This record gives sequence, C-alpha cells and structure tokens, in this order.
Amino acid sequence: MLYANLPRATTTHVGRTLPEGSVRAPLGTRSIGGWRLLILALATCGVCSSSGCVYRRLVVKSDPPGAQVILDGQEVGITPVAVPFTYYGTRQLTLVKPGYETRTELVKIPAPWYQTFPLDVVSDNVLLHQVNDRHEIAWQLTPQGVVPLEKLQERADSLRSEAHIGQ
Repeated sequence: MLYANLPRATTTHVGRTLPEGSVRAPLGTRSIGGWRLLILALATCGVCSSSGCVYRRLVVKSDPPGAQVILDGQEVGITPVAVPFTYYGTRQLTLVKPGYETRTELVKIPAPWYQTFPLDVVSDNVLLHQVNDRHEIAWQLTPQGVVPLEKLQERADSLRSEAHIGQ
C-alpha cells in the first residue's frame, strides 16, 4: 500500500486531526466540483464579454450626392457616408460641394431609450444580440448663386477704396 508508512493520526493543513486509518488526498485531486465551478465561471465570463453590443452609425446623405462631409472639424468622407460613433449629443456637421452653398449646422444625435442609465449597462454588456442604432441625416444643397459682373465690380471697388483709407 502506498500510504502504509503514514502515522496513525495525521494533522491536516488547518490543524484538525484525521481519524485513524483515514488518508488525506493530494492537494490537486481533492475537489472535482471546484474545477467544474471554475470552468462554469470562465464560460460565463466568456459569454458575457462576447455578447451585447450597440453598433452606432451616423449616415449622412446629400442631394446631390458627392459632397465632402466634415464632422466636428474632421473630414470623414463623401456623401453618402456612414460614420461609426461612440457618444450621443450635439455634433457640428458641414457639407461642402463645388457649385453649391456650404452648409454648416449643429446636429443633435439623441440617445434612444435603451441607452439611458441604468438600461445602457444591460444593452452594452448583457444582451445576447447586437443592437443597431442608426441615425440618418439627409440635406438638400442649394446651388450657389451667380453674382452679376456689375455687382462684383462694385464690391471690388468698395474693398479697394476701404484698403486705401485704412493706409
């Protein structure tokens, strides 16, 4: 027998005395239930970390298409364009296209009901599927007006005379 040389009364790691004839199992083989619990906890963490996600997109369209889109001072593409974003709120949006008036506005992107505290914790982390939150902005661009040559000449003369007076 493997444990034949053990003394009759053995003291455990917590100071208890085992009854005569009992043998303490080696440390790694004592509790199979503990391993199952650890595996279950790791699996639960894996499922929770891979589930639940809100995919936010801001879609900007223009009529006519092909306008340069500047969002909060950064060029993000040419219309139609879809831009991912993280935070809701007010953003500065500018559309620029040659031959059309440049349009700049502050655009409010409201948070949906499931993105308000404390529901946002659930929708961002616990849901078992992806939620798509899409906000679309469509603007009509107005053609740039052609300034008659006489008005342009008057404005140039006016600026020239103001420049001479300023010296």
